[in-house]
Amino acid sequence: MSETLASWRQRTYWVIFEADTRAGRLFDLWLIGLIIASVLVVMADSVEALHHNHGTVFMALEWLFTLVFTVEYLARLWCHPKPATYARSFFGVIDLVSLLPTYIGLFFPEIYALVDVRVLRLLRVFRILKLAAYVAEYQALSAALVASRRKILVFITAVMMLVVIMGTVMYVVEGPSNGFHSIPTSIYWAITTMTTVGFGDITPKTDFGRFIASVMMLMGWGTLAVPTGIVTTELAFHSRRNLPVTTRHCPHCAAEGHRADAKHCFACGQPLPDPLADAPR
Repeated sequence: MSETLASWRQRTYWVIFEADTRAGRLFDLWLIGLIIASVLVVMADSVEALHHNHGTVFMALEWLFTLVFTVEYLARLWCHPKPATYARSFFGVIDLVSLLPTYIGLFFPEIYALVDVRVLRLLRVFRILKLAAYVAEYQALSAALVASRRKILVFITAVMMLVVIMGTVMYVVEGPSNGFHSIPTSIYWAITTMTTVGFGDITPKTDFGRFIASVMMLMGWGTLAVPTGIVTTELAFHSRRNLPVTTRHCPHCAAEGHRADAKHCFACGQPLPDPLADAPR
């Protein structure tokens, strides 16, 4: 690879993947503007009157957006040091999935509306508006959820055991004559009651059944607060650490959100490039 080509790849990488530079921020703002416009076009095209009067224009715009996003996706693959790593990353998968509906729609027109999946790409707003606070809070929330996963799993297991037991009891108490035709149906009723949703399609008819339902409703208030408390506790712990992070992107594993003074990637341990030395102004 020539030195000139390598230089262009590096400059393109900093513009496309980094939002901490002026060029990178402008590129991402331009990209999000296109994403919003493409989603609005699909939404407008779903209105029958607008589709009848402007269907051809909407279709032309949709293909224009798709071609632009296709070029952008290919450019990401071209400039990334490890294209396969980017392609398997969270944003890489979203970028690819956002392109497919339009092409698949050539053969299956009913798939066309799924181009709204592009709205997921707006998650990039965390990179552009990161301005420390957004990315820091996002990182803290992610860490809190990961740290809480075992406690939440134990809680969900306990709740599932409870609804299975209570559903079985209600099947015995109410029976098929009152709408509880099977144990799975009774468990469905127990879940809707425990979560205080209460669709009302199945209701207890006996006094004892109503008593059990009342107890489950009261229990539901308490159980809904448990996972909130677990995550909030972990979130408070991680927020107190107050680690300043940026949108710095690891070219080796595609992880982002590194501290400003980080020398190595927190995910793979590889050295991070120096944005002040390499980024285009």
